[in-house]
Amino acid sequence: MSSDGHRVTVSPFAQKRDPAPMLGVAVVEALVDAIVSGELQPGEHLPPEGLLSAQFGVSRTVIRESVKRIQEKGLVTIVRGRGTSVAPVRSWNVLDQVVLTSLIKHDDTFGVLDELSVVRAQLESVMAAGTAERRSEAQLRQLRGHLQRMRDSLEDEATFRAADVDFHEVVMSASGNRLAESIARTLFDRALESSRYRGIDPADNFRVTLAEHEAVFTAIATQDAAMAQQTMQRHIIDAWQRRRLPTHLPQQY
Repeated sequence: MSSDGHRVTVSPFAQKRDPAPMLGVAVVEALVDAIVSGELQPGEHLPPEGLLSAQFGVSRTVIRESVKRIQEKGLVTIVRGRGTSVAPVRSWNVLDQVVLTSLIKHDDTFGVLDELSVVRAQLESVMAAGTAERRSEAQLRQLRGHLQRMRDSLEDEATFRAADVDFHEVVMSASGNRLAESIARTLFDRALESSRYRGIDPADNFRVTLAEHEAVFTAIATQDAAMAQQTMQRHIIDAWQRRRLPTHLPQQY
């Protein structure tokens, strides 16, 4: 502890780092990781500027700007004369790219990925219903094309996965629900960065996945909005549970 009561050592960024371009980005990511991982707890104060400057090997200006960035993400509260303290978790902007990436990285129990899959399923199922109500023939042709690519690439993982993603992209964009699409894409893009989310593929997984997509397509093609919503939601939840690593028991929804 320093004489002013601040903790001196913060393990995630305790070693001095060499200056380099975009060091501010590295500082922000390290501070976010320290908070999200629990190294710095809500209510705890960040070390003073001088100490952080020495630890990172950057100027106080870089530190000051980096702290402002994490304040914008809702992770800290800055009070003049009292320093910078970690904000309660409820204040965090969990959809922020850096924050969500860190949450997933430190998700040892898979709880965040479980929650992410449920939220994504809710959003995409609503969009699937909207697409069923308003889809055009051109959009149906696009979906048929992606389904055919999936059928033709059951033995080609990269091509199959790309066609799978393209199918979802068409369903989301055709719904016209721009807010749901933006949030769902943010969740999905961050999740795909994690090997934990990609998980493992059980035997015959691609054939099961293809059948689920065909069910979604049939509901959309016949303009059965309720069925489109139901089949899309079930597909996303079931697909995650199939891939989920067996380290922890899956949650039930």
